[in-house]
Amino acid sequence: MKEFLLTDNDFKKIASLVYGACGIVLGEHKREMVYSRLARRIRTLRLANFKQYLDYLDTHKEQEFSDFINAITTNLTSFFREAHHFEYLKSHIVPALLQANKQTKRVRVWSAGCSSGEEPYTLAMILNELFPINWDVKILATDLDSNVLAKAQSGSYTAANVNGLGQHHLQRWFLKSKNGELFKVKPELQEKIYFKRLNLLQEWPMKGPFDVIFCRNVVIYFDKETKDQLFQRYCTILAPCGHLFLGHSESMGKEHTEFKNLGRTIYQKEMHEAKL
Repeated sequence: MKEFLLTDNDFKKIASLVYGACGIVLGEHKREMVYSRLARRIRTLRLANFKQYLDYLDTHKEQEFSDFINAITTNLTSFFREAHHFEYLKSHIVPALLQANKQTKRVRVWSAGCSSGEEPYTLAMILNELFPINWDVKILATDLDSNVLAKAQSGSYTAANVNGLGQHHLQRWFLKSKNGELFKVKPELQEKIYFKRLNLLQEWPMKGPFDVIFCRNVVIYFDKETKDQLFQRYCTILAPCGHLFLGHSESMGKEHTEFKNLGRTIYQKEMHEAKL
C-alpha cells in the first residue's frame, strides 16, 4: 500500500501542467518518478494525497509552482561528463574560433540546462586555459530549476562531486576546505559565467550570437514538435558555423538541414543558414 493515493486523473493533470509549463512529456513510465518526487512535497505540506496537493497547487500557484517544477525536473550531472564533447571542443572548435574571431576577440558559449553547474564550470576551465587573457570570453548558464541554479551559483561542491577531476584542475580552479570535504570554485572561474533562470520554451532575453551551445539531456523530455521548434531557435541564435551539443541519448532528425551532423551528438550550423 502506497503512502499517498495517486489516481490516473491526478497523474494526467500533473503531466498536463508540466507539459504546459516546460514542454516535458511525462509518459506512464514516469509515474513512479512523479510519485516519489512529489510525495516529498506532500509530506512537507502535510497533505493527505495527490488530489489535495493539486488543489493546493491551484490555490497557491505563486508560492508552490516553482517547487512543483523543481521536484519534477531531473538534475544529474558531473564535471567533464561525456568527455568526448570537451575533447572535440578543445581540439577542433577552440582552434577554429581563435582564427575566426581574432578581430573581435569575442566568444560566447551557452550551457542550456546547466543543472548544478558542473557543465558550465567545465567549459570555463577549458576556455580559460586555451584563450588568451585579453579575449572577451563569457558563458551563459541557464536552467529551469531555481534550486540547482542556486547551487551552481554558489560554486561549492563536495569531495564526491569533484571525484572525477584530476589534480591539475582541482589545484588550479578550486579552493579546498581545511577538512578536505568541500571544494569552492575560484572567483576567476566564476566571473566568466552568468547564471540565469530560464524556461527554454518562453521568450529568450539574450540575442546572441553564440559560438557554441550545450543543450545536453534536455530535449529528451520534449515531444517532437517542441524539439523541432527548439532546434530552429538554436539555429537562429547560433553564429555562422556555430556548434550545438546534445546528450548521448538525443538526436536531431535528418529533416533539420540547417545543421550538419558531425557524429557523437555534435552538430554544426550550415553556412547557407547565415544568409537567411
